[in-house]
Amino acid sequence: DFQPIAVEERGNDVLIKGAGFEIVFDCVHAVLSDWWSDGRKLIKSGPRLNFWRATTDNDRSWTNAKPWRDAGLPNLRHRTDGVEVTQPAPGVARIAVRVRIAPPIHGRAFECDYTYTIHGNGDLLIETHGVPRGDWPDTLPRIGLQMTIPRSLDRVSWFGRGPGESYPDTKQAGRFGLHARTVDELFTPYIRPQENGNRSDVSWVALADLRGAGLLAVGQPTLDFSAHRFTTADIEEARHTCDLVSRDEITLNLDYRHNGIGSASCGPGPLPQYLLRPKEFRFRVILKPFSRDAMSWAEVRRRCAVSTEC
Repeated sequence: DFQPIAVEERGNDVLIKGAGFEIVFDCVHAVLSDWWSDGRKLIKSGPRLNFWRATTDNDRSWTNAKPWRDAGLPNLRHRTDGVEVTQPAPGVARIAVRVRIAPPIHGRAFECDYTYTIHGNGDLLIETHGVPRGDWPDTLPRIGLQMTIPRSLDRVSWFGRGPGESYPDTKQAGRFGLHARTVDELFTPYIRPQENGNRSDVSWVALADLRGAGLLAVGQPTLDFSAHRFTTADIEEARHTCDLVSRDEITLNLDYRHNGIGSASCGPGPLPQYLLRPKEFRFRVILKPFSRDAMSWAEVRRRCAVSTEC
């Protein structure tokens, strides 16, 4: 059904209002700076393209970690080159963004586009496209979107591989199905903190508060996700798990691809088919508010199926 939507420019921000929701888009930094639905805050910052992960024991033992750091991947900066706001149809707002993502000093970069399509019912489709320019390492750690969400959205349910963590070359034991964990339970406490907690081949993931309301992310067709009470930098810099201090928000990763894990701490690196090469990429993710009080999980899955037609 048609639901009206209002778009208003306020200085460097674009305010988008619909039935029960309000989105604020920061045109300077090309991110969502606020998203409220039925009085509940859904997002604190982001999403933003992310190519870095906390290095694993295998990354550090193999030849990956040094080239990744030398290329500046932990220190990428985002420059906004253009923002265009349109209303292509009644009840639809679209924000097209051009960005350059690059490390300081170096000439290498990712030239990327985001397209945000917001519907009157509150559904948000994010389409991303990127092209690497210049001399990058043979592999990248990951390609995905990273954002922060309120710490109250710590009840996680997903349909995909689980219940434990999995990566491109470590996922065969993961069982497909409906799984549920808290954000704390998603964390894998390695002796030395490192990239952990990814779930693979996920059709959708829902992060809810105690009242059963929250944010739903739908893959197109699938995605990987992880959610932590720590930033990537927190995990990378910690020497022991006890060094990690929970933050006042959750870092949510919705990933398109990950480099393989391999076994280089005691064996070889990832096999060639699990290497993530720096090539042109495109992927899509749908974000939407939801309430378990008002919508059964069968209805969530039905809406996910319908949303793939956006």
